[in-house]
Amino acid sequence: MRRFLLPGVVVAVAAALIALLAFGVAHQTTTSSIDAEVAHGKYPPVPNAHLALPVLGAAGRESIADMRGKVVVINVFASWCQPCAAEAPILEQEQRAIAGHDATILGVTYLDNSSDSERFVRQWHITYPVVRDVSGNFVRAFGTTGVPETFVVNRQGRIQALRRFQLDQSWLAQTLPSILSERS
Repeated sequence: MRRFLLPGVVVAVAAALIALLAFGVAHQTTTSSIDAEVAHGKYPPVPNAHLALPVLGAAGRESIADMRGKVVVINVFASWCQPCAAEAPILEQEQRAIAGHDATILGVTYLDNSSDSERFVRQWHITYPVVRDVSGNFVRAFGTTGVPETFVVNRQGRIQALRRFQLDQSWLAQTLPSILSERS
């Protein structure tokens, strides 16, 4: 009986490791996929690029597909988020700097109500377009689970850089010039 015990344990451990590997592969999230691709220089297309989201405080809808040919800095935020408030003046300043380079910041509200988002936009004097992700489907396709998060989309409609926490001016200064200088 003892001579079967060790091989039995080895088989059980091997089966457990295979099951764990299969679980990990099957449950690889969009977050890890997008992050891994960008980290390896493979720029994935924007998920749900054709999904038109309502413009905050105005009639009409916008989609990332409508902005193809531009560099788009997608910033996911919410009015109740303190790091988002810290980013707002930095992003507004960057909008003024990149507007002449066929680029824009695009704010996307997430887990927020319209009136609070509109108040946030007024408070921080945001001039770049802001859309509402009412269902959360657009943002979740990026693997987003919280705010703030920022994605830089190149002129070909691919995510070339991302930041899954609060950004600062130095990150923008390191990230944007090379992307802005690329032509479509």
